[in-house]
Amino acid sequence: MRKIVVQLQAGTQGRRVRHLLFWFLAETTQKKIVVAIDGPAGAGKSTIAKGLAARLGFTYIDTGAMYRAVALWAVRQAVDPGDMHRMEQLAIAAGIELSPGHIALNGEDVTDAIRTPEVSSGASKIAVIPGVRRAMVAKQREIGERTSVVMEGRDIGTVVFPNAQVKVFLDANPDERVRRRCEEMRAKGETVNAEQLAAQMKERDQRDSTRADAPLAQAPDAIYLDSTALGIEEVIESILKIVRSRVTNGREYC
Repeated sequence: MRKIVVQLQAGTQGRRVRHLLFWFLAETTQKKIVVAIDGPAGAGKSTIAKGLAARLGFTYIDTGAMYRAVALWAVRQAVDPGDMHRMEQLAIAAGIELSPGHIALNGEDVTDAIRTPEVSSGASKIAVIPGVRRAMVAKQREIGERTSVVMEGRDIGTVVFPNAQVKVFLDANPDERVRRRCEEMRAKGETVNAEQLAAQMKERDQRDSTRADAPLAQAPDAIYLDSTALGIEEVIESILKIVRSRVTNGREYC
């Protein structure tokens, strides 16, 4: 924080100056920071966002886990994920809390419970329901009002947090993105067809960029970062420099 030197004067004027200084310091300290990272599939957004949040001491908003939590509740309540009205009601009512490495649904830690195939399938179905999406965006914004956050996706800087102090559009060339995704899937023991995966990612890029509801796009005030030739730590350091340059000269952050 910039050093402020104030010569306090005696009497009423001195008290006023002290009050104004206290107010300024309090407002600066309580300011919540939002780091929005957008980009196409395979650009490394999730890995970078988690690492960045850990370095900054911010909350990482895991949007995928939030949708999974709602899908889990639907499974437990025997609600058809195709029932748009009922799913919207569940999404609005769901009490979701995020903490490093964990997610709670209505007070219960469901970190492991949301990773089943049934829940995964349900999450992909409900994520396209406009009412569910609106409810999730509202909850994400509520988290951003309570604490400083790092969030990644495809429309974070344009729709979810259009006033984010730091916006980054993270990209990499198509071949590198396919390579990364192949490595990720193989590490999980999954069989991968690189050509088929490349076609699927190309199709998703097209779909994400042309969809009517919140398409993938770089916000006008976002900084473009090509991670093709960069390692994870190099990307994190690059974004940290952006944070330092945009938030109180970055002196409060590592």
